[in-house]
Amino acid sequence: MNRAFIPILQNISPGELQHAQNSLDFARELVTDWLARYKFKDWPVHSSTGAPVTEEEKRARAKEIADALCDHGRWKTHGRSIKLDDLRAMGLKVTDYSTQADLCDAVRRYYTLLQMTFDTNIYKIFETPNSQIIRFEIMAGVPVPGPGRPAPAAPQPDSAMLDLECSKCKTTLKIQAKLKENVPVQPDRMPFPADNKVRCPTCGTEHDLMAMRHQIEAQTKRRIIA
Repeated sequence: MNRAFIPILQNISPGELQHAQNSLDFARELVTDWLARYKFKDWPVHSSTGAPVTEEEKRARAKEIADALCDHGRWKTHGRSIKLDDLRAMGLKVTDYSTQADLCDAVRRYYTLLQMTFDTNIYKIFETPNSQIIRFEIMAGVPVPGPGRPAPAAPQPDSAMLDLECSKCKTTLKIQAKLKENVPVQPDRMPFPADNKVRCPTCGTEHDLMAMRHQIEAQTKRRIIA
């Protein structure tokens, strides 16, 4: 083991390590199953020999690709994009949407709308052709809009609740930004720092919250109280 990891791992319980391994194994199993069931559904014969492709061969090929996609030593970081050439090098047939004008326009317009959506307090979207589920940060004291519950015209929140993921160790930092005097800080949260800097309790990485302060104060038209 690289000795640089020891200070980080000392603060992580065996249960957390097992949870991370379970998540990785689950992702690999899903990719293997989906490739074999859907991507390779219309793969009838081997292009090199013309022999029929068996279900076992589809699953074995899917597992090879899933293992390659889950190889952290190869990609180095979760934030790295995987290019068309990377996928094609694995033997996958991929459609380049940029070569189809109508599809390219639709994808890029949709991508732009998503980016605008994520500039709000929405941070995750689950979509199917028939439904959409969104997850967003909820400000204490503000009713959640929904069927029969329209959003109030001029909400006056007491606090803004932030869930910040540490860029280094992925620990979730729960922060409460008070927008009114005498509002108690919830037991599972830390107060928004007066100097706009918060240190991860797990790995010690310092995060600058100045941009978050500006966003909260711009959206609520109120100043954060330290």
